[in-house]
Amino acid sequence: MQQQYRMRQDRQFRYVYRRGIRAGGRDLSLLYVRSRQKRVGFSVGKKVGGAVVRNRVKRRLREVFRTRIKSLPSGLYVVVARPGAAEASLAQLCMTVNGLLGKLQKSQRLTGAP
Repeated sequence: MQQQYRMRQDRQFRYVYRRGIRAGGRDLSLLYVRSRQKRVGFSVGKKVGGAVVRNRVKRRLREVFRTRIKSLPSGLYVVVARPGAAEASLAQLCMTVNGLLGKLQKSQRLTGAP
């Protein structure tokens, strides 16, 4: 995923956690806030696993979003990985993200096509 789409500032994460709408699944939770920017951040805690496992999950999630970042509506997205994400394959994570984006779109809180 290109660096211009990555969210790295703590204040942006806190803003999304405070104001964002949430869609949750078994392995992931997705938060979204409308914004002019299009940024994605990843939160993978120690409950998911050690450093190697957490970095693997983040790499897979970045790949999932790399393929669809241009088709997403503008906004700030935060993906929170749950412990089940460590065992999930890339295809499973892709299906989970699609499902969460679909949930947000069905509730008409997310404008545009996922």
